Amino acid sequence: MKKITYFYIICLLIFLSESHVCHSIRCNPQDKKVLLQIKESFGNAYHFASWDPDTDCCYWYIVKCDRKTNRISQFNLFTADISGKIPDIIGDLPYLESVTFHKIANLTGTIPRSITKLTKLTSLTISWTNVSGPIPPFLGELKNLTFLDLSFNNFSGSIPPSLAELRNLGGLRLDRNKLSGSIPDSFGNLTPSLTYLLLSHNQLSGTIPRGWGELPFVSIDLQRNRLEGDISFLFGKNKSIQVADFSRNLLQFDFSNLQFPDDLGTLDLNHNKIYGSLPEDLVNLDRLFLNVSYNRLCGKIPVGGQLQELDYTSYFHNRCLCGAPLPDCK
Repeated sequence: MKKITYFYIICLLIFLSESHVCHSIRCNPQDKKVLLQIKESFGNAYHFASWDPDTDCCYWYIVKCDRKTNRISQFNLFTADISGKIPDIIGDLPYLESVTFHKIANLTGTIPRSITKLTKLTSLTISWTNVSGPIPPFLGELKNLTFLDLSFNNFSGSIPPSLAELRNLGGLRLDRNKLSGSIPDSFGNLTPSLTYLLLSHNQLSGTIPRGWGELPFVSIDLQRNRLEGDISFLFGKNKSIQVADFSRNLLQFDFSNLQFPDDLGTLDLNHNKIYGSLPEDLVNLDRLFLNVSYNRLCGKIPVGGQLQELDYTSYFHNRCLCGAPLPDCK
């Protein structure tokens, strides 16, 4: 009986000991110190209510700890009623892999240079805020980034050529800002890993880099800019593009003989200066949403595929385009 009692006592002591060790080592003291300074920089806002210095920071909202290192690896601040700037001290969380500031209307200022100290960073999102100024060229130093989203902000000036140095990027969003100037020459040599590119709703001008014809884009959105010239080299049977939106630009090229990949699902070219006729290859696309309105196209709409299922507004305001769903050709 005594042996059984001793056995249970020993098991209980081991359990309590392990529980104590687990809770005492989880939160890194230096990480906690930095996080509390971040909280203070935002005026100890209610959004940080769980950040109690007497509790384990690995269990606080907004942040996550890596299971192996117990260091802060994620900082994701969403829809927060806070005011201020991105604090410089965020660069003192060296194990961060993901940083997000999203839908924070009163987040202002610029991106601090200290963010380049986050050498493990793979994802950076600053979106739907009022962060402003030029997009800093030093973001090109974050070599491990696979995703960069700076959409829906007040960034102005030109796109820094250094972003082309991010050779691991799979997605880049700079849409819905106030960017101007031409697309940098360096963007003609973007990484082949880049499949999603969104630069829409800016004031970009000039032409599309020819090098983009070699990239495996899945989705590309450059609508509502001031881009000119030819983009026909982006299309072909061997391409991977599924979504392409170049609407409301100043593009001018012959549309007549283009071919398209079978998986193309959206092609929006409305409000440009595109001429020629609709390519026959469009009838081979079974799931296509097409809008070529407000261009300079002529000829008969090919019969087949989804072309007759689309609303007439997908075709209207062209020079002499005819056939269903528009009036018949004379």
